[in-house]
Amino acid sequence: MTTLAPLQRVLNTAARIILDLRPGDHVTPALQELHCLPVTARIKYKLCLLAHKVTMGQAPKYIADLLTPVAEISSRSALRASAHGDFADIAVRRPRLEIGDRAFSVAAPRLWNQLPT
Repeated sequence: MTTLAPLQRVLNTAARIILDLRPGDHVTPALQELHCLPVTARIKYKLCLLAHKVTMGQAPKYIADLLTPVAEISSRSALRASAHGDFADIAVRRPRLEIGDRAFSVAAPRLWNQLPT
């Protein structure tokens, strides 16, 4: 069991209560009807939203300090990534544990850079 499974169960239960579903009914159509994203998609959305706010200058300073645009690095400013608004992954050290991948400074640049231009 992951740490997100209990959160997803709460979301599923809330959808069942709101739409008065029976225990045997599928909850996925109910979540779609309520316009609810699954917990993992919700987390990815929030990370990308915060990265977007950093690019637009609307993020708090403590969040903006965690991400470095490729265009601000002199040795990488000529790269194609700098024109696309990607974030540098120099702060993204290869963590030895999977927990390190969950850090905002690691997860946000990775997700943001995977988005299509």
